Amino acid sequence: MKALIFESFGGPDVLRYKEIEDPSIKENEILVRIKAIGLNFADVYRRKGNYHLAGLPPYILGYEASGIVEQVGDGITNIKVGDRIAFADVPFANAELVAVPIEKAILLPDAISFETASSVLLQGLTAHYLTKDSFEVKAGNSVLVHAAAGGVGQLLVQIAKLLGSQVIGLTSSAMKAEAAILAGADHVFLYDEQWSEKVKEVTKGRGVDVVYESVGSTLADSFEATKIGGTVVFYGMAGGDPSPVDPRMLMDTSKTLTGGDLWNVLTSYEERNTRSKQLFDWIAEGKLVLKEPTTFSLKDGAEAHKWLESRNSTGKILLIP
Repeated sequence: MKALIFESFGGPDVLRYKEIEDPSIKENEILVRIKAIGLNFADVYRRKGNYHLAGLPPYILGYEASGIVEQVGDGITNIKVGDRIAFADVPFANAELVAVPIEKAILLPDAISFETASSVLLQGLTAHYLTKDSFEVKAGNSVLVHAAAGGVGQLLVQIAKLLGSQVIGLTSSAMKAEAAILAGADHVFLYDEQWSEKVKEVTKGRGVDVVYESVGSTLADSFEATKIGGTVVFYGMAGGDPSPVDPRMLMDTSKTLTGGDLWNVLTSYEERNTRSKQLFDWIAEGKLVLKEPTTFSLKDGAEAHKWLESRNSTGKILLIP
């Protein structure tokens, strides 16, 4: 099979499109011919050597993809050859064939294309657990979303709106603010404004019920924008490490700081498929709208990485074998 591989850490130019051996499957795995692959910043970090990689080179990036089942391991009865499946957390996805553990396979309904599945799963399942588990968003809540023009951010905005909440977004530029507004945000403020004060203004001095904090370095201001008794959900630090949080402040204001990580939620076949079904239903019903992805051939993976790192894209980037 062909795969996008690299043998040393570095920039996009370390990536090579080469012929390597087909994977072999174990009894609890299925072999999937890949049709679309989601590119994520985690792939960039792994390519640079910032994230741990198991094994020895040649390394294969990618964790999110979709395709058609070509072979089924012994004893598997819930998936058959020819089924359309996707996954959000299986390594070596930047290849024509991937061995997928059965518990990580997500069945695709007819209404969901390979491109849609590979565009929404990782970011969509993140937005889903953040609004269902970390803090259950309900009608009448006020929600503040950091990086509201990003992949997870736009989905958080849409999900919070369809659940009946007022949504305030934060972005770094007027262009990105427009993307957040198109996603449904009621208000959008820029990071170079006094945004915590502006959030209080539009919530009539009260502050928001919940902040979805993915920047890290803005954590103190997120608490300022949160109401007495409100919650800050910390799930990323794209802007750097946060300052330490004073427990006395939490006690005095009855505020809550909670963390979130998708891998603590996707713990079984049932969890993956139940949560994905909710996303797919929302998409099929037109309640969740995805921006058209930018596609690159898998052999042009280096160019796709350069485009992702430019931060000029506001939609998903897909690699097509």
